[in-house]
Amino acid sequence: MSDSCLFCRVVRGEIPATLVAETAECVAFRDINPQAPLHVLVIPREHVASLNEATDAAQLGRLSLLAAEIARREGYAETGYRTVVNTGPQAGQTVHHVHLHLLAGRDLRWPPG
Repeated sequence: MSDSCLFCRVVRGEIPATLVAETAECVAFRDINPQAPLHVLVIPREHVASLNEATDAAQLGRLSLLAAEIARREGYAETGYRTVVNTGPQAGQTVHHVHLHLLAGRDLRWPPG
C-alpha cells in the first residue's frame, strides 16, 4: 500500500467511507460525488496505480464480479448498470489507485463523456 494514496488510506480505515462490500482482496464504497443513484467504487486492497500497471487478471476479475454482486443486491441487475475504469488524466482518473466505477439507476447514454 501507498502511504499517500487516498484509496489505500480508505482500505486502512484512516479515511471514512460508506462501505458497501468487502472481501479479502477488494473493498467497495459509495462515491462521495455520485454521478448516478448508485455510484460505487470497487478497489483492490493492494495498491496498483492504474490499469496500465495492472498485471493480475484475476484481481481485475474479482473487481468486476464484486461489482456485479453489488448491482444484484442493490436491485439493478435486471434494469442494467455500467462499470467503468478510467485510466490516465484524459480519461478522468483523479485517484491513482485502479478502481472500477459501478453506476446504475438512471439512463446511461452512449457515448459517455
